[in-house]
Amino acid sequence: MTWLTVGTDAVLGVFALMFLALWFQHRLRAFLAGAGVVVAYAISEVVKLVVQEDRPCRTRPSIAECPAPDDWSFPSNHSVIAGASAMAIFALHRTYGWIAAVCAVAAAASRVVVGVHYVHDVLAGLALGALVSWAIAVLLKKKLPVKAPRLEEAPTVVMQRLR
Repeated sequence: MTWLTVGTDAVLGVFALMFLALWFQHRLRAFLAGAGVVVAYAISEVVKLVVQEDRPCRTRPSIAECPAPDDWSFPSNHSVIAGASAMAIFALHRTYGWIAAVCAVAAAASRVVVGVHYVHDVLAGLALGALVSWAIAVLLKKKLPVKAPRLEEAPTVVMQRLR
């Protein structure tokens, strides 16, 4: 096992930490955004069963261990999760979102480099995950409007004295 194979899964841990950090600020929105990642993953599993594309590691050498024969290649689940997570995080926090987007692209690229996915698998995975997560973020924005803080909830002494 190389750092590339470990790094692919470690990126998913980075997303989990970002969601945890955002949980403290957004609670329900962060939970529902994370649930959107699960929905994107479930959709990708259905697509895999329909398409049933063999992995490149079945016909050529790879750095990573090749998954079981019934674990199909298209779309890449890692990329779906990465794309969905990056979009959900971006919807909650722009700075974290840009970091998550870079991590998502790196995770997707690593799946090709280690030899367990084709380029079109990871591109489709990133797109599918981001699209599902974006759609859920749009729905959440319509259904869960952000509550404006009341003046007495102002975080600074200066704002509190202005009332």
